[in-house]
Amino acid sequence: MSSRALPEHALEEKFVTASGPGGQNVNKVASAVQLRVNTYALGLSPDSFRRLRTLAGSRMTAGGVLVIQAQRFRTQEANREDARARLIALLDKADERDARRVKTKPSKAAKARRVDTKKARSGIKAGRGRVNLD
Repeated sequence: MSSRALPEHALEEKFVTASGPGGQNVNKVASAVQLRVNTYALGLSPDSFRRLRTLAGSRMTAGGVLVIQAQRFRTQEANREDARARLIALLDKADERDARRVKTKPSKAAKARRVDTKKARSGIKAGRGRVNLD
């Protein structure tokens, strides 16, 4: 995990009741956290922002707000840390540049082999035509 500093003014936390197992406790304790991040305030490069938008998918709103829901743990603090860790992991992944594609082309020998096999196949198919008994 990186030691990326998150600007507090870009983050908004809201604690909500979690769904799923947990018995009666789940109905009365707001332990799940909904972390809303204004991605424009993060100061990302245009390339990083584009990759973040792709990675986030439906978690990012049209207004550029990234919503991360964390409810894996039973305590607010653990879910809060989980949401921030997931945000940092997402931002780190968005900062990774795509590997450059190295163009390759077939060698002359490979091209010649391809043409030879095509010719051979063509000869086989041509031999399947109607037989002329003159």
